[in-house]
Amino acid sequence: MLDKMRIAYFVHSLRSDWNNGNAHFLRGLVREVCARQHELIVFEPRMAWSMDNLLAEVGGKAAIVQFQEIYPELIIQEYETAEIGNHSMWREALKNFDVIVIHEWNPPPLAHALLELRDELGCRILFHDTHHRTTSSPKQIRLLRVDRFDGVIAFGDMLRSAYRNSFGISKVWTLHEAADTTVFRPLEAAAKQQHVVWIGNWGDEERSHEIREFLLRPAEALQHRKFAAYGVRYPHEALQQLCLAKVRYGGYLSNLDAPLVYAESELTVHVPRQHYVRSIKGVPTIRVFEALACKVPLISAPWDDTEHLFREGDLTIAANGEHMREAIERMLEHPDIASEQASRGHATVLARHTCAHRAEVFEEICREVLQ
Repeated sequence: MLDKMRIAYFVHSLRSDWNNGNAHFLRGLVREVCARQHELIVFEPRMAWSMDNLLAEVGGKAAIVQFQEIYPELIIQEYETAEIGNHSMWREALKNFDVIVIHEWNPPPLAHALLELRDELGCRILFHDTHHRTTSSPKQIRLLRVDRFDGVIAFGDMLRSAYRNSFGISKVWTLHEAADTTVFRPLEAAAKQQHVVWIGNWGDEERSHEIREFLLRPAEALQHRKFAAYGVRYPHEALQQLCLAKVRYGGYLSNLDAPLVYAESELTVHVPRQHYVRSIKGVPTIRVFEALACKVPLISAPWDDTEHLFREGDLTIAANGEHMREAIERMLEHPDIASEQASRGHATVLARHTCAHRAEVFEEICREVLQ
């Protein structure tokens, strides 16, 4: 059994977090795996959709510099997308690696090329899924030939079951996302800037109704409170709705700046996408872990914690928009209640849901697949 493993991890992007929530967790996971004395090199395209959009943002270049300053130890090997199918390039770049991990947000030709080289390279190849396409767009996942991988790492038990039952894959492990507590931790702010903050992207129509019910309507009813929202992919209509509800829109926010924004807020709300409520129950998005790690009170739109990741009292679940309004008012009027919940949620994250916890599990998965 190898004490030190050489691991190659293929991602869409670690450098850019623009509409790329995968980067949040994977940055911390890679950091913690390296801290366990393994050699891990990240491979990502030099330019990709998320990077293109980040560079077009005001402050986009600064966000890349910020990432490099906060994660200086991460080794990232860039490649040209035109070279995805270049077997000779991968043969040279990946020699002597023990495990290759391909994240879900990668193109099928890359997966095909690496699978074809697996026997020659003498390594194992794992698929890591932290998205919902397995249930929402299974045909797209099949294009990656996941049945040929040596195993699948899924970020929830329902997703794990889907790979077993719908794809016939026996080697599937659950690895939930978690907070990188080297970055997401309680901070002291000079002053509170808003009572309520929501950090999240509008995106497609995956949660437009929910944003209106659980953010905009409470904001309209609580005009004496300050609301703010950060994120990208807000269409003109969405910006108009924010304005009418008097929710200040802050635009793109580097995820590495989120801890300070949480510190500048009395509480935060969470609005999960529909797929996380209906298709893959029990899977919270990364924002839940990160907010609790920052010790900020969190009120969430409904989702079922079927895997018992959190304790009762770690966060508040609002059944509907009216309940959300009531919960916000209760937290703001009773700071002792808010503080107690924040402390409880923070303790749970530190005890169970850090990237260090996940790195230990990830290491065990890699060792098992190498047996």
